[in-house]
Parts: sequence; structure tokens; C-alpha cells
Amino acid sequence: MREKNVAASPVLGRSALLWMALACGLCAGGNYFNQPLLHSIARHFGVDQGVAALSVTLAQSAYALGLLLLVPLGDMLERRGLAVALMLLAAAGQAMAGCAPSVGGFMLGTVVAGLFSVAAQVLVPMAAALAAPGHSGRNVGTVMTGLLLGILLARSVAGLVSAWAGWQAVYQGAALLMVLVAWWLWRVLPTSRTAQPVAYAQVLSSMLELLHTHRALRQRTLASGLAFASCSVLFATMALQLSASPLALDDAQIGLVGLAGVAGALVASRAGRWVDRGLGRTTCTVGAIALVAAWPMLWWGGEHLGWFALGLVVIDLGLQCLNITNQATVAQLLPAARSRMNAVYMTGYFAGAAAGSALGTLAWHWGQWQGACLLGAVLALGAALAAVRLRAPAGQMAAA
Repeated sequence: MREKNVAASPVLGRSALLWMALACGLCAGGNYFNQPLLHSIARHFGVDQGVAALSVTLAQSAYALGLLLLVPLGDMLERRGLAVALMLLAAAGQAMAGCAPSVGGFMLGTVVAGLFSVAAQVLVPMAAALAAPGHSGRNVGTVMTGLLLGILLARSVAGLVSAWAGWQAVYQGAALLMVLVAWWLWRVLPTSRTAQPVAYAQVLSSMLELLHTHRALRQRTLASGLAFASCSVLFATMALQLSASPLALDDAQIGLVGLAGVAGALVASRAGRWVDRGLGRTTCTVGAIALVAAWPMLWWGGEHLGWFALGLVVIDLGLQCLNITNQATVAQLLPAARSRMNAVYMTGYFAGAAAGSALGTLAWHWGQWQGACLLGAVLALGAALAAVRLRAPAGQMAAA
């Protein structure tokens, strides 16, 4: 069943897509500000670094919960208004975190920001729904490029701003910027809703049915969830390793190291185009190989910054190849239920991230950097094996 735009042209212009990409980057990136700042946050509140690292898991767990409960609203409500409202609530969470008087208040702000930052995942299926014929993957790739750049640049920007004005300024500035972008989205986006809105109870109950009846959805969610779990082991522990001897980097330097991963995000737009051309299987294979190959580099990178930067480039490349291909494919499986399909996929994706963060923190306490690298490598191998099972070309897998 084809979706239609109620108010204006059914095809998004390039300007609107770029604003959507910026909004997605701000929303998703906000959940990653804490990664290079864990040492400073722990010192500010007088808590152990392991307690501060819990904020990484909380952000991703809240995001996964929002994906499950809030993103499906895109199949029953007008999407522009829903995305703007969620973005404003996420901005409120960032402000709470930046003004928190205690570590408990900081954690609460982190949860609120993570829960409502799923505005990004309302915009992604909207970009697919309002694409010109044959350009769905390209639209998803464009918007996801913004999201991924936001995630990767968030670490660098957070580190630099923290060194200049303190870590609280990172959250306060992000809150203000998100409000401004949300206002502009309201101005430039057309209204968009499904042709036949579905009741919320029916939306939630149908998600398990979609997971059960669509083999492609199950396979791609598993592969991407394991891939993000592997990467999240790195995200949860990299600041702890880089700030320790022998590298002993400060917040700004750790943030700059994060710039190395931007190269991986630049694959996103190209991967979306490959999906439109039926070459998704190739990108999944490349992603799986890169994900596994990155961990020996990161192991050596614990003491050698050059190897660490190279490993970060390769692991981000692997993750984005897998995620963009799988998400663009999922968006094409059932157009009438794009928001629900995307919600199921992204819930699994970020549930993997939350599990990887939690397990990574435990692995760090058990075996420091070597323990984290071993866990990350095992999860990467699992993701690669799951990717091998994606037998049909992207965009052509039928429900089973």
C-alpha cells in the first residue's frame, strides 16, 4: 500500500533532506556526548568511572525503549508534528543533564534525552515514504549520513567544548541548538501520514507479528544488533583506555581521536545507493569483514594511538555498511508499515548497543582493555556469521 503526503509535494527536496539529516545527527549524537567525557563527569560528581560509564548504557537503553514505544506512533500520527515534539522533549532532557546538581539528576536527564531522541527514527522512514520512485535507499542514506556523522562528531565536539567551557556546556548548547532546528523543521517539512492510520494498541501488537512473519526483518535485525553490540564495547571503554597510561589523553584529545570514525559514516550515502541497485549483499560482506578485522588493530591501539585510530575507522566502516544496508532494506519490505518495521529493527539494533555497553563495562573490570577487545571480537564474529545468512539480495528478500 503506497503512502502519500497529505499537504504538499509527495517528494522531499534536497534542502528538506539536509535539514532532516541535521536533525537526526543532533538527536542521535546527543546520546554519545558522554563517551569522551566519562572521566570529567566522574570527577565532577565524585563517583567512580564505572558509575559514570553507566550513563552510556542508560542512554542506549532509553533509546531502545523509545524505539519500541514511540517510533510506531509514526504509523498513526502526523509525522512532522511527531518528530518536532519528540525533538523538543529530547532538548529538555539535554538541558536537564547539563544543569543537573547531582549524578542522579544527570542520569535522569540522560534517560529523558535518550528516550525522546528517537525523533531521528521517525524522520528516517518519512524520508523513505516521501522519496521519488527508485530513490528510497538514497533518501535513507542521506538522512542516515547525517545521523551517523552526528554520532561520530558528537564525541569530538563534546571533547573540544568540554576542554573550553566545561562538560555541562556540551549539553546546554545542544539543547538550545535542538530547539532551533526543531522550529526550522516545522517550517520546511511537509505534513506526512500513512494512508490508513492504525490504532496504537494495534500498532504495538502488530510489531511481534511483523517480526514473526518477515524472515528478512529477523535476520537483518540480528546481524545489525550484534554489530552494534561489538562497537558499543568500544564506545563504552575507549575513553577509559585513552585517558589512562600510556596514552593519557584529555577530553579534547579523546574527542579528536573520534574524528577518525567519520570516514565510516561517509559510506552511508553510497551504501543506500547500492541498495537501490540490488548490491546490498556486497556491502554486508564488506561490513562483516571490516568489523572483525578492526579488533586486532584496536588491541594494539591500546598502547599505540595510530593503530587505535585505524581500528576506529575500520570498525565504523563495518558498522555503517551493515546498518545502512539493512535499514534501507527493511524500509522497502512493507511500505504500509514502515514506521513499525523500522521500530522493530532499530529496537533490536539499540538493544544490542545497550547490551554491548553493559558487557563492555564488565569486561573492562574483568580484563581491562584486553578483556574488552576479546568481547568485542567475539560479538563481531557473531555479527559476521549472521550477515552470511543474508542470502537474498537487499531489497528482494521476501517474507517467510
